[in-house]
Amino acid sequence: MKVIAAYLLAKLGGNENPSVADLKKIFESVGAEIDQEKIDLFFSLTKDRDVTELIAVGREKMAALSSGGPAVAVASGGGGGAAPAAEPAAAESKKKEEEKEESEDDGGMMSLFD
Repeated sequence: MKVIAAYLLAKLGGNENPSVADLKKIFESVGAEIDQEKIDLFFSLTKDRDVTELIAVGREKMAALSSGGPAVAVASGGGGGAAPAAEPAAAESKKKEEEKEESEDDGGMMSLFD
């Protein structure tokens, strides 16, 4: 994964064709271990291929593997807008309840740290 991440980081940085040396430079800059075999494998598998095309193919495969949940909503265009909006509201009310419980139980400290 870190080889892919370094490659994409180099691409985002403006390097249209990152090389093995570019990836090594990124790894060295963060003190990461360099695995030459994985770097060579990555470049052999992605040789003469467009990264955006590879990402699109990967997304299609992930959508096909999904058995429900957020990935399906993203792949289908997000047709069910009401369900995701309800989740933050539920999380917010739960958070308020937790804060209320914490404030009620001072543990005998009489709001020493409030």
